[in-house]
Amino acid sequence: MSYILAIDNGTQSVRALLFDLKGNLVTKARVPIEPYFSRHPGWAEQEPSVYWDATCRACQQLWQTSPVPKTAVAGVALTTQRGTVINLGKDGKPLRPAIVWLDQRRTEGLPPVGGLWGLAFRLVRMSETVAYLQAEAEGNWIRTHQPDIWEKTHKFLLLSGYLTYHLTGRLADSVGCQVSYLPFDYKAHTWAKPSDWKWQAVPIDPAKLVDLVPPAQIIGQVTPEACEATGIPAGLPLVAAAADKACEVIGSGCLEPHIGCISYGTTATFNTTHQKYIEPIPLIPPYPSAIPGAYSLEIQIYRGFWLVSWFKREFGQREMTLAEERGIEPEVLFDELVKQVPPGSDGLVLQPYWTPGLKVPGPEARGAIIGFGDWHTRAHLYRAILEGLAFALREGKERSEARSHVPVTELRVSGGGSQSDAALQLTADIFGLPTARPHTYETSGLGAAIDAAVGLKLHPDFATAVREMTRMGQAFEPNRQTRTIYEDLYQGVYQKLYGQLQPLYHRIRQITGGHRPAAS
Repeated sequence: MSYILAIDNGTQSVRALLFDLKGNLVTKARVPIEPYFSRHPGWAEQEPSVYWDATCRACQQLWQTSPVPKTAVAGVALTTQRGTVINLGKDGKPLRPAIVWLDQRRTEGLPPVGGLWGLAFRLVRMSETVAYLQAEAEGNWIRTHQPDIWEKTHKFLLLSGYLTYHLTGRLADSVGCQVSYLPFDYKAHTWAKPSDWKWQAVPIDPAKLVDLVPPAQIIGQVTPEACEATGIPAGLPLVAAAADKACEVIGSGCLEPHIGCISYGTTATFNTTHQKYIEPIPLIPPYPSAIPGAYSLEIQIYRGFWLVSWFKREFGQREMTLAEERGIEPEVLFDELVKQVPPGSDGLVLQPYWTPGLKVPGPEARGAIIGFGDWHTRAHLYRAILEGLAFALREGKERSEARSHVPVTELRVSGGGSQSDAALQLTADIFGLPTARPHTYETSGLGAAIDAAVGLKLHPDFATAVREMTRMGQAFEPNRQTRTIYEDLYQGVYQKLYGQLQPLYHRIRQITGGHRPAAS
């Protein structure tokens, strides 16, 4: 029994992945899903049954092509997209569509956190940050606008907990999946104490929350009903893993704090793993790691590589069509676009703040592209997008280093964008660090499999499991000449851009009354 089934429910697909104990992907099955439907501007919802049905189909397809008998599978691990929430009734059925993490609705006019907590936040000028968190919380929106649904809600849980319930019949979830607007104690890795301010910010009956299990512990066994739906043998243990980004980090081999993990996904992130609780930005906690008791310091560029997808859709039809005709990946042709343009994109500089943040960038932030000239082409814009994302993540790396006092000396890159050689080379040049992609693209699933391998004692500890199951693929060294160009642009232009534009962003916000389509 030396194989592990990892289920990875992402934003655009569900994948069933079979790994051996050396981290080799033996076989996989992928079922595409619609990311969401939108009944109002800014909304993003999906029927919870879509996720479960796709999970069942992916597993059934896997068994049809697997060279490994089911009896050789030791256990199952689950990783999912973060922050997608579901309301379950007492009968275990959803009461409304899931609110997907891409949803942009807000709940304005909520009473601020009061008492000593409220006073403390005012003294340290964090009241606006807390109000932002309150407005973003999906539970606050449902309680305000759909009180009947909220009243009937037996459990308010994340997608990971919903799929865990379907697989095991247990209303539980992994600590490593708790990345959401819920009253979770990110330091103690449990639900917050009754005196915590989060219960004021997101009022919820504790009985509506599920049991929490640390990563690498058995969370339950596959039920006969789940066996019939998925083909996974009944009684097989489901081992708690973590959310997709946390699993990506250990699946990329980033076990030590000096190794930075970049994810070029829909949300671009920079992560490092630490044993100490360190807030990358004051009041913004580190997320739970896929390693029990550890923390993942994360800097996000929300909708980061989404911008690359946007470019391909709006300006890259020629390359997409040619790639299909030639039977090659579109990234090959887009890399040729990048090579047509020199480092620095002939003066075109992009700041990828397409969605405002809590603190950095602030809630007033917008994206910006400066330096346009009549010589610029779509190839310049494409390269500037990649460079802008790397600049923003380098800024995040430096913020993380300043908070942790641990310098990052090497990089791993995962996510869809990691398939681009051009993206990895300019990342190495902008960061000035050796950069490598992992041996497999499926790093989230591999990270979940590592949790299962340790939890089932197939490897004695995480150090051994990561050493045995991860390794680097192609590596990229910084180019000294290109590095100099990027250093001058980063220090002399990019880092000054937000400070110069922030007053204008504030003014735009005052004039237009907001920064996103109405969604409430």
